[in-house]
Amino acid sequence: MVLIEVFGTGCVKCKRMNKNVEIAVRELKIDAEIHKIESLSAMIERGVMLTPALYVDGEAKVVGHVPCVEDIKQILLGVK
Repeated sequence: MVLIEVFGTGCVKCKRMNKNVEIAVRELKIDAEIHKIESLSAMIERGVMLTPALYVDGEAKVVGHVPCVEDIKQILLGVK
């Protein structure tokens, strides 16, 4: 199972990132657990300084912008 974490405060970009991740996971039909993390203290603990941020299996993959669904798929395929 792939652990996907989407860090964001709930802004429009953060919501779009989360939706794009959900679409990518569904289309790839991979076994993934998606966690949406909005807590500022949790972000600071993990060293997230820009949002939205996408972590896959504990590793930062995207920080500060929203990748398209196809880019997220490529990231996830590199992890599988």
